[in-house]
Amino acid sequence: MASPRLETYCCPNRDAATQLVMNFQPEVFCGVCIGSASISLLLTILQLLPKKGQSPRKMPKASSSSTILLLISICDILGGLGMIFRSSVWLGFPDFIANISVVNRTNVWPSAFCVGSAMWIQLLCSAGFWWLFCYAVDSYLVVRRSAGLSTIVLYHMMAWGLAVMLCVEGIALLYYPSLSSCENGLEHAVPHYITTYAPLLLVLVVNPILFRRTVSAVASLLKGRQGIYTEHERRLGTEIQIRFFKIMLVFIICWSSNIINESLLFYLEMQPDINETLLKNIRSAALITWIIMGVLNPMQGFLFTLAFYGWTGWRVDLKWRKRETPWESMSSSTVGENAYPSPVNYQSNIHDSKKVSTADSQQTDEAISMLSEGNTSGDDRLTRSSPIYQGW
Repeated sequence: MASPRLETYCCPNRDAATQLVMNFQPEVFCGVCIGSASISLLLTILQLLPKKGQSPRKMPKASSSSTILLLISICDILGGLGMIFRSSVWLGFPDFIANISVVNRTNVWPSAFCVGSAMWIQLLCSAGFWWLFCYAVDSYLVVRRSAGLSTIVLYHMMAWGLAVMLCVEGIALLYYPSLSSCENGLEHAVPHYITTYAPLLLVLVVNPILFRRTVSAVASLLKGRQGIYTEHERRLGTEIQIRFFKIMLVFIICWSSNIINESLLFYLEMQPDINETLLKNIRSAALITWIIMGVLNPMQGFLFTLAFYGWTGWRVDLKWRKRETPWESMSSSTVGENAYPSPVNYQSNIHDSKKVSTADSQQTDEAISMLSEGNTSGDDRLTRSSPIYQGW
């Protein structure tokens, strides 16, 4: 699971609310995290592997949206591995973990493990949030025809750069002046919690707005094709809308418990004594949501692949398939263009004019195919008669 409480626990003078959740049935909690992360990890990899009987997807050009979706899954896989490793050490080496609470100048490995594993999980989860935000931005720009292949470089700089910057800044402020003597009080931990939850809240608030604008732009784009809005175009717009809805639904399911849990723990921290009888229900709710976080946070990777691609099946195809190399493609296209030269110049001019007249149509097809990729079956794609699917 991912929570700023993992980093706060590394401080010997941690607050009482963090102590409450981290010491609540640690064996059960770590076992839940290992089980959930392992299942999600295996199913996510299964979803991404090529399957038998499925032809490779052919896109008109390299899609930055497809790359972003793959990077989101990679962040989830690496984050899940970090959760499994941290929980396994927590279960397998209790004496090693017990030294985290001891200010020991000679043995720094327990504290280094605590900080390093927590930072790994937070960094990858934060990067996944930023990539999800980039996906919403890219989807809108693609429909608006403002995105190009070069924007993926900008997305890399923004996602990884902001994730690293916020993670390092939050950790530095949390462990000031040093790990063995973190500042007391809630104020020193607030910047760390803000840097942790800022990308999460950004996706939760901004992505639905961008997705809604993208769906509206898709509808306008489809109507502008031939001046009509047929049943096929309406169905395609609905599919894109459902895809965005699934993405946000998975995100809300997996991370809403974190927001609720953190709100409850902050409320407990502001109380003079969190063990008061009147706060029993608050403590119980915080512990329940803590366990729920251990189940839902690691499952995000698999659930996202279902939202992105649907269920891809069990029949994995690991056979090597030879792909056409770029120079083969160039040579074949060159032969095709030079084998039958045009006898007169006006024929080439006519051919160029046809290219110009269909350029906008092809660009629309590319934009729509990037957004709807993975949401329809192959047979359904073949039987559609809409101009969007015919490619003209």
